[in-house]
Amino acid sequence: METGTVISLEALAARIPDDCKLVMPKDVSGPSLAAVGELIRRGVRGLHLVCVPVGGLAADLLIGADAVATIETSAVTLGELGAAPRFSAAVREGRVRVLDATCPAIYAGLQAAEKGLPFVPLRGLIGSDVLKHRQDWKVIDNPFGQDDPIVALPAIAPDVALFHVPVADRHGNAWVGVRRELMLMAHASRQAFVTAERIVDDNLLDDGDRAAGVLPSTYVTAVAPAPRGAAPLRFHDLYDLDEPLLARYAAEARTAAGFSRFLDAWLQRRPRAA
Repeated sequence: METGTVISLEALAARIPDDCKLVMPKDVSGPSLAAVGELIRRGVRGLHLVCVPVGGLAADLLIGADAVATIETSAVTLGELGAAPRFSAAVREGRVRVLDATCPAIYAGLQAAEKGLPFVPLRGLIGSDVLKHRQDWKVIDNPFGQDDPIVALPAIAPDVALFHVPVADRHGNAWVGVRRELMLMAHASRQAFVTAERIVDDNLLDDGDRAAGVLPSTYVTAVAPAPRGAAPLRFHDLYDLDEPLLARYAAEARTAAGFSRFLDAWLQRRPRAA
């Protein structure tokens, strides 16, 4: 399969199928709001959304747009603005299946998939209520010790990883910097689709000063240019959080009608993919 292809944002969204297991990062790590907007425009449905390790605005938008059937996460929140309103409503109304997790459990499950393992042991879960709600998490005996139970977690192997980066090149290499969870997501997933603030002609791996922060094109299925692709969230030092817009979302999305009004206006403001 060809990797690292530069395509349009619309073509990228079209290659993320309904009913897939989709993994996205937390708000501070570069969720691709540009791609989320395109997915909503085309009416994506049935997603199993994995949040690394928590969900935020992107997850709440997809849930409000009825795109998510299952969400696997340790939380969905708008941070200082409080609970994510469409997630909260969907849980109350039973419209979304929640696989409750912890932050270490999300990372551990992805690391197992990254290494090709069927499961991974993890401490710190025994005695917590979360075990009561995860029938796929098993308490096993430590084979190398006595009276030492430990939890075995199944690998989390997404179909698609989706995230936004400051820069990618025409070879498909993407610079993630210190956001190493983006590399983990791409390694664990069958495909990785990346949006970028800009696409450069130079090979990013030739730059010794930043090559260590580059996700090689081997792990990137396709890249799409998307200036301000993480807005209205803050993204690196390129643009700040749009606090008034997020506050308006938190208020309007408390009702289904208010969410629909906000979503329509937000999609109209976003430029359509070329």
